[in-house]
Amino acid sequence: QVQLVESGGGLVQAGGSLRLSCAASGRTFSSYAMGWFRQAPGKEREFVAAISGSGGSLYYADSVKGRFTISRDNAKNTVYLQMNSLKPEDTAVYYCAARATAYSGRYYLGDIEYDYWGQGTQVTVSS
Repeated sequence: QVQLVESGGGLVQAGGSLRLSCAASGRTFSSYAMGWFRQAPGKEREFVAAISGSGGSLYYADSVKGRFTISRDNAKNTVYLQMNSLKPEDTAVYYCAARATAYSGRYYLGDIEYDYWGQGTQVTVSS
């Protein structure tokens, strides 16, 4: 079992930045691929970014590419999402997710591929 706790959300003006953190329990964090997803009101949950267990493989949704950066610190059992140049359309609840994998270089893009989810953190971008 892995427990995930997100933090770092809040209210920011358009063009601003936020850094989300997701702290994971357990001692084998590096064996989990991690992802960030978001869900805006009235919309389906959508993929934002993913990172492999080793941290060496990354993938971003086109909507955030060049503005968001996913990273992880396996010594701290934490994955981050640095969000720059925020837009009102980035407003959503952001969730981190984890999937155990034997492939340290693999990431996953679909929400159904993840086994564990955090409770979410609200990000609101004002225009």
